[in-house]
Amino acid sequence: MANQKVPQATAERLPLYYRSLQHLVSNGKTRISSSEFGKIVQIDSTTIRKDFSYFGALGRKGYGYNTQHLMEFLKKILYQDELSKVILIGVGHLGTALLNHNFRKNNNTQIVRAYDKNPEKTGKTIGGTEIHPMDALRTDDNSDITAAILTIPADQAQSVAEQAMASGIRGFLNFSPVRLSLPADVYVRHVDMTVELQSLIYFLNHSMEERQSSR
Repeated sequence: MANQKVPQATAERLPLYYRSLQHLVSNGKTRISSSEFGKIVQIDSTTIRKDFSYFGALGRKGYGYNTQHLMEFLKKILYQDELSKVILIGVGHLGTALLNHNFRKNNNTQIVRAYDKNPEKTGKTIGGTEIHPMDALRTDDNSDITAAILTIPADQAQSVAEQAMASGIRGFLNFSPVRLSLPADVYVRHVDMTVELQSLIYFLNHSMEERQSSR
């Protein structure tokens, strides 16, 4: 691997590359050029070549990329050759949907435990995952858990994240509409669906206005 720091934008594209390569390999595609791959993932081929260059020579000029080799390389880089255990905190509508799905298309990630403060939900099982009382989060040992998914109200997110962190969690996928204030060694990905939808509406309307003004 090349001794270069991989930019965050590149790291965020790697899962998309990996998923697309899985599909290509399963369909019998053995090699692919950056331009052809760019059309599939809808990313400029120059960006793709730049992204892969951080990891050394993954392709050959005039040949392109061996899809099986590239997929296996990304699998290792993304730690997809080992099981990533995840917990879910908050079993509301979104949490229930996530439990029912439970990464069924990804055998390397699994929600192994869920927490909720509603006593009517605790002790039950959804999608094969048992729901534990929220108070148990204070005493459970979650040091072997890769990350926690937060699907709880904004006013509870900070305190619950701190409890989860004390139990051993060092990564969060936060669906709560609030920014968490956690130590620098704790990694947080915020997923605000309202913000994402507002951005989508902006770009759609902006694009429409540009097309109308160019007529």
